[in-house]
Amino acid sequence: MRMMTDAKSFLFVLASSRDGGNTEALAREAAAQLPAGTEQRWLRLADFPLPPFKDLRHAGEGADRELGEHERLLLEATLAATDVVIVSPLYWYSVSSSAKLYLDHWSHWLRLPGVDFKERMGAKTFWSVSVMANADDAVAEPLLGTLRLSAAYFGARWGGGLLGHATRPGGVLTDGVALERAREFFAVDREPVGVGTAK
Repeated sequence: MRMMTDAKSFLFVLASSRDGGNTEALAREAAAQLPAGTEQRWLRLADFPLPPFKDLRHAGEGADRELGEHERLLLEATLAATDVVIVSPLYWYSVSSSAKLYLDHWSHWLRLPGVDFKERMGAKTFWSVSVMANADDAVAEPLLGTLRLSAAYFGARWGGGLLGHATRPGGVLTDGVALERAREFFAVDREPVGVGTAK
């Protein structure tokens, strides 16, 4: 298995309502296989709450709105990464509310003067890690589709989605299939895991 060799900077966006849950555990298993020296930054959205998103595009407002401290930190971390990993449990067949709010704020960041958000996002690779109680991977297609189509909007690469199964805390560590997939998830020469195709 050939691992990625170019300089990489991974941003892991932790979007669970629970600290240290199954989804984070699976993501950390995958991240442990990254080559030594690969930069990793882990940000828990619960620690950097964002304000409710307001779509002001058609009101002629908002592009010059001053960013709050948390929003600026998340924007800068997102832009600094080569790879953005959304680490969200499956909640009602999609990403968590905090992950969705983070994505909604991208709509504002697209309009910030001088940031070139869309162009810079297009150079990245998007990934997702998710754990669910349902045994059928197909129920995660809305979550994976949201992130895959978001990558496509920017012209970015979709690395794939890593799925695990658990019904109790720590349960994903007994999901042998998910752990095996995690150990090769970030390899550059594997077929993408989940819905969609890597670009």
